Amino acid sequence: MSRPIPLLPIPAAAQRWRRAFPGELVQARAARRFTAMLLDGCPLLDEVLLAVDELVVNALRHTKSGQSGGTFTVEIARWDGSVAVAVTDEGAPSEPAVTDAGDDAESGRGLRTVSLLAAGWGWFGNDRSRTVAALFAATFGEAA
Repeated sequence: MSRPIPLLPIPAAAQRWRRAFPGELVQARAARRFTAMLLDGCPLLDEVLLAVDELVVNALRHTKSGQSGGTFTVEIARWDGSVAVAVTDEGAPSEPAVTDAGDDAESGRGLRTVSLLAAGWGWFGNDRSRTVAALFAATFGEAA
């Protein structure tokens, strides 16, 4: 079982952006474009884009955000070579967890991928609203 974490420590001076999207699978591309535009030139861009994609797709597949009329929000913070990304969805009865997908499985690797790419990740929330966040640091191990 996974456990929720508190909010990531983001300095007050960080640049921050937030955008809400309709809960449609095609919006994963829009969320990646939004992120890429804001983080142009960031050395961690590829890793961050993959994480955003995984978190958005998970929100759409596993929460009420992917149901008719659903929405999700992407938040990005950037400071001193670090980036934090968070996706807030409309909740679900299950908790986000890293799982082991079978060799032939077509899904089930999203949070494992995020956990391997990011300096840290976690979630907080409940069945009405939940945020899954990942922290990327220019120098892994110096994320704080």
